[in-house]
Amino acid sequence: MATLYPSLEDLRVDQVLKAQADMAPRAPVSASAPVSVPAPAPAAAPPVVPASVPAAGATLEERAEPSKADEPPVLYPNLSELNNYMGLSLASEEVQNNLALIPAGSHAVASGAPAHGGMAAPVTGNNLGVRRAEIKPGLREIHLCKDERGKTGLRLRSIDKGVFVQLVKANSPAALVGLRFGDQVLQIDGKDCAGWSTDRAKKVLKKASPERIAMVVRDRPFQRTVTLHKDSTGHVGFIIKKGQVASIARGSSAARNGLLTNHYVCEVNGQNVIGLKDRDVTDILANTGDVVTLTIIPAVIYEHMVKKLSPGLVKASMDHSVPDV
Repeated sequence: MATLYPSLEDLRVDQVLKAQADMAPRAPVSASAPVSVPAPAPAAAPPVVPASVPAAGATLEERAEPSKADEPPVLYPNLSELNNYMGLSLASEEVQNNLALIPAGSHAVASGAPAHGGMAAPVTGNNLGVRRAEIKPGLREIHLCKDERGKTGLRLRSIDKGVFVQLVKANSPAALVGLRFGDQVLQIDGKDCAGWSTDRAKKVLKKASPERIAMVVRDRPFQRTVTLHKDSTGHVGFIIKKGQVASIARGSSAARNGLLTNHYVCEVNGQNVIGLKDRDVTDILANTGDVVTLTIIPAVIYEHMVKKLSPGLVKASMDHSVPDV
């Protein structure tokens, strides 16, 4: 089964580390498992020249120069000594800490690296932003209640015969149970939501018990995550305009890892940024570490999902808190 990686940088660095491990001298055979080797035919022993005595007729340069016959060939760079590789600032403390977790000379580099969800991540490591942004497969059941005003802090919208989370208000019951923009609601109190209109979903929520509302939810099926790495100048290589990826720099981490234009940025390291001004999103990006995980959604789906939703309401009410892991 092929190894999975959070980013292309992780894949390439892992390949180099594996190649270095393959070039390392193999450990001697254990004494507990002897290997029978036929004795070689006796041969005349060559004359022995002591190491401290130079061979007769050798020049001064030849006498001074040590033998290189026993030195292993160097085919790959030592990543820990490089300041820049694939645009990465490998000298940064964050990357060096991740690389240091891999045992020297290990022939199982992928398994030795800090992993997330079974992936090999020698550069990304066990990054908190990756874990916060994770879109988990499968379904989960949550139990929601209403506040003192009888509100859940949740707005739903019907798209393609399914019901999706359109808005989660900050500090609301919906935010407290971990609902996010784009989650699909499959059941409410045991009733299938397939085919419901937006109005019907709203009425069901309104009539539900204030103490306990059971929901079956699938994590954000229209969205995906892209993990990027800042280069030595602190950039990941894209420009955001009105919440949307407007352009991508050639040769950047954004280009290498498949970030696309005509997509809206929903989250940065798991933090919802919908409704924020571009400069605020840029500030959040600047204040992250070397690893940045974006959650993106195609523009055509996003615009349909936020249809009839006031931009002022999104900006003022949307939950922009940093989620717990």
